[in-house]
Parts: sequence; structure tokens; C-alpha cells
Amino acid sequence: MATSKPVTAILLMSCPDRKGLVATVAQFLHERGANITHADHHVDPEAGIFFMRVEWEVEGFSLSPEETRQEFGQLVETFEMKWSLHYSNQVQRVALFSSKDDHCLLDLLWRYRAGELPHAQMPILISNHLDHSHIAKEYGMDFRHFPMTPETKASQEKKEIEVLKDYEIDLIVLARYMQIVTG
Repeated sequence: MATSKPVTAILLMSCPDRKGLVATVAQFLHERGANITHADHHVDPEAGIFFMRVEWEVEGFSLSPEETRQEFGQLVETFEMKWSLHYSNQVQRVALFSSKDDHCLLDLLWRYRAGELPHAQMPILISNHLDHSHIAKEYGMDFRHFPMTPETKASQEKKEIEVLKDYEIDLIVLARYMQIVTG
């Protein structure tokens, strides 16, 4: 019998490097009953920026998501920290970008249809070619075509961003999207 994975919280952060950052985060989590299941951190020495990703089981943690955001936000006010908090059971709205080759796109969509991506919704496929409009239709996705030339790239990317906002997209997956995505 398969057992379901425990729900976890994932905290991503970056800020100017200084002593005590790892200890501060670990102490915050420990004091609230967190069981840390994964933690990574490193410093970009050239930029002096600290990066950390920490994941812990929600069961046994004493704070709700909103309380966690509030208390952690207060804790790190002095660190000039950029951070985000996500939960493994949250549904992510995913936009797929693809060009002409379809193998990566199809692999993702097959896995999605098979239930291997249970916390994803894929409402839209965006492409710089028309080749995959039929795939989007087959999977019940909207399709948007934004042809790219050096002259139209900036204006087309602005339109893409508007579509992403309209669809409330959380995550972009580049499935063999053969364009360099700028700013």
C-alpha cells in the first residue's frame, strides 16, 4: 500500500550575507516544532549574497501558513531579505512555453495526464510557432501564439507577461522553448 508524502513547507530566501542567518532560521523553526527534512544554503562570494532553501513537515509545526508568514516576516525585517513560503500541497498554475520540438512538451503533458503532477494546473501553452496548437486543444489548454523577430521580441514579451498575469500563473516551464527570455 502506498503512503502519501507528508505536506511540507518550503521557504526560499536571499539577502546580503552576514553571520547567524542559518542559526536564526533554524532556531525560528525549531522553536515552533518544525522537523526540517531538507536544507540547502550557500553564499555567492562575489556578490556577497546568501541563499537558502529549507523544507519542513507541516505536521507538528505550531503555526498556520499565515502566522508563519507574519512571524517570519517580523523576524527578518532587519536582514533586507527577499523570501517566499510555499506548501507542497498547494496547486501551482503552470504555463508551458514551447517552440517547434514537442518531445519535452509531450513528456510533461503525458505525466500530467497520468497524475504524476498532482499539484499542478496547466491552463495555457504559449509558443512562438503554431505547431503545437493541436496539442493544447487535445489537453484542454488555451493556446497563445507570439511570433518572435528581433524587432518584435520586446513587445511580444510584454504581451506574454500580460497573459501570464491574466491566467494567474505561478510557474513557467520552458519545454524546449527556443528563445532567450529577457527581463
